[in-house]
Amino acid sequence: MNEMRAALYDRYGPPEVLYEGTVPKPVPGPGEVLVRVHAASVNGGELYGRAGRLRPVTGLASRGFPKRVGIDFAGEVAALGPGRNRPGPKVGDRVWGLLPRTFGSAAEYVTVRPRHIAPVPAGLDLAEAAALPAVGTTAITALRDKAGLRPGERLLVRGAAGGVGSVAVQLGHALGAHVTALAGARTLDFAGDLGADEVHDYATTDAAALGPFDVVLDTVGTSHATYRRLLAPGGRMVAIAFDVGRPAASLGYVAASAVFGRGRVRIFSGGVTHWLAAGLGRYVAEGMIRPVVDTVFPLADIAKAHAAMEAGGVRGKIVVRVV
Repeated sequence: MNEMRAALYDRYGPPEVLYEGTVPKPVPGPGEVLVRVHAASVNGGELYGRAGRLRPVTGLASRGFPKRVGIDFAGEVAALGPGRNRPGPKVGDRVWGLLPRTFGSAAEYVTVRPRHIAPVPAGLDLAEAAALPAVGTTAITALRDKAGLRPGERLLVRGAAGGVGSVAVQLGHALGAHVTALAGARTLDFAGDLGADEVHDYATTDAAALGPFDVVLDTVGTSHATYRRLLAPGGRMVAIAFDVGRPAASLGYVAASAVFGRGRVRIFSGGVTHWLAAGLGRYVAEGMIRPVVDTVFPLADIAKAHAAMEAGGVRGKIVVRVV
């Protein structure tokens, strides 16, 4: 069979532009791995990309339709490309990972290089596993590698009930930090169950009264200046999102923070290596991080999956089951 099912859209717009269609099945090139995808998750950047809201930042043109969605996945190795004789993934291995610099994991098959995948922890269902690669590696990079979170420090997680936030609360707790969670009123109990020491409704809480914090993790992307002012001396702020409504101002503020004043705001775009994905697996195996799945949709309901994500109030991740 030379074709496969995939989530597609032919124009920018609301979730309803998405549909399940067919595209050519990829063939693994030299050194690549073909993965049969069991499930993928829905991530925030995909919503903006599908709506056309990233074009002011990326400069993407309207040509090139149909376009694809999905950046992370969990599945099984289906085939190896030429030149894969050295140790590495084998046909039948359960793996998870991210596509580098492209969308398209919400499909039956993807091709990747082994450096972008790692084994799925034993005993973890593949639909559950799909909830973790993007958000889990982002939380680890943000808190462990960028912020250097230490035991006993005070951590504020903004957007604590979302994909990255829900993992960050767990990881912060596991690393010995005092975790303060900002979330919506309907998800405060959820954030507490994940390990937050304090939970606050973002809509009714005066952020200025919360500090000081040693580390602030912002998953929302607005009001960077407000949250930067909550940093204690020596504090660090990591932002994984920017205001898509005001991209120049948002990114400009982050850049300026690296030059002027204390509390530089660190920002980065997600990416995964084998070692980072494998490290996530160890955190899961040791019980420090668990996947949190809000709802699982079949691939045919990809539009409903995006609509549910946009509606808000999601606890953890929306997953799209392909198999």
